Amino acid sequence: MKNRLLFLGPPGAGKGTQADLICNNQGLLHLSTGDLLREEVFSGTALGKEAEILMNKGELVSDQIVLSIVEKRLLKHNEGWLLDGFPRNLPQADLLEILLQKVSQPIEAVLFIEIDDHTLIKRMLSRGRKDDNEKVISNRLKIYREQTAPLVNHYKKLGILEAVDGFGSVEDVNRRIKKVLN
Repeated sequence: MKNRLLFLGPPGAGKGTQADLICNNQGLLHLSTGDLLREEVFSGTALGKEAEILMNKGELVSDQIVLSIVEKRLLKHNEGWLLDGFPRNLPQADLLEILLQKVSQPIEAVLFIEIDDHTLIKRMLSRGRKDDNEKVISNRLKIYREQTAPLVNHYKKLGILEAVDGFGSVEDVNRRIKKVLN
């Protein structure tokens, strides 16, 4: 089974849920960039302190800080991993590729969870989060299409993209993902 993975898909596609299931089932390291940043801040590491200053100002953490945190984890773990939440655009994909070459752990498969906007919006509204309203969701989808969606063609050209239908139950989607990873 492929065990160096990247998950792509629009907000609300179920990437985090599926990433948790795949990682728990296959014993992969789950590299969720948001979780990793919070962990570094909580641990009080030098990278965490640098990230915290930026986050407290409401600024985005630089790609270099995120890559440094990912590299730190990859150097400690070469048993397989799943990257979720990074890269978000083509320049980040290029930086990630350089890092993965450096640590000799190239991506084996990129899973793209496809799902229609109507289903996404319905799912996100049902989560009950404060920031999930139609205006915010529409903006998040717009940003996704502008910045992240081009990654689909990028990885398709590299021959490592696997599209998975994200419609249906968590179990149905998980079965589809496992099928393409074998």
